[in-house]
Amino acid sequence: MSEVAPAQPKRLEWIGSSKKDLKALPQEVVHVFGYALYLAQVGQKHEQAKPLRGFGSAGVLEVVEDWRGNTYRAVYTIRYAVRVFVLHVFQKKSKSGIATPKADLDLIRSRLKLAERRAKELEDEQTQSH
Repeated sequence: MSEVAPAQPKRLEWIGSSKKDLKALPQEVVHVFGYALYLAQVGQKHEQAKPLRGFGSAGVLEVVEDWRGNTYRAVYTIRYAVRVFVLHVFQKKSKSGIATPKADLDLIRSRLKLAERRAKELEDEQTQSH
């Protein structure tokens, strides 16, 4: 592989219950999501990572993993230079096809706002320390 990873990976920051929710998933799913998040930290994209529809750009990504008849999703944002923010990790239970349930989309939107505020705080701290 000729791609060079940055010297220092971006730190992960977990919003809300996302870390606890990840730990509750089957280990096989945790490995897939963990690797996808690692790749995001070093500026790369997992082959299963796709932009989440309804969020304007590729800055909000979703990784979907099917395991033993269940579908699991991890949503994170790479919009901010300071961190990779993990917004939501969940088992999809909707019976309405592949669409992400409205309650989950609402939660992702509210956590994205929290991530935006946190990113601004971190950027302000960096500016003040230099």
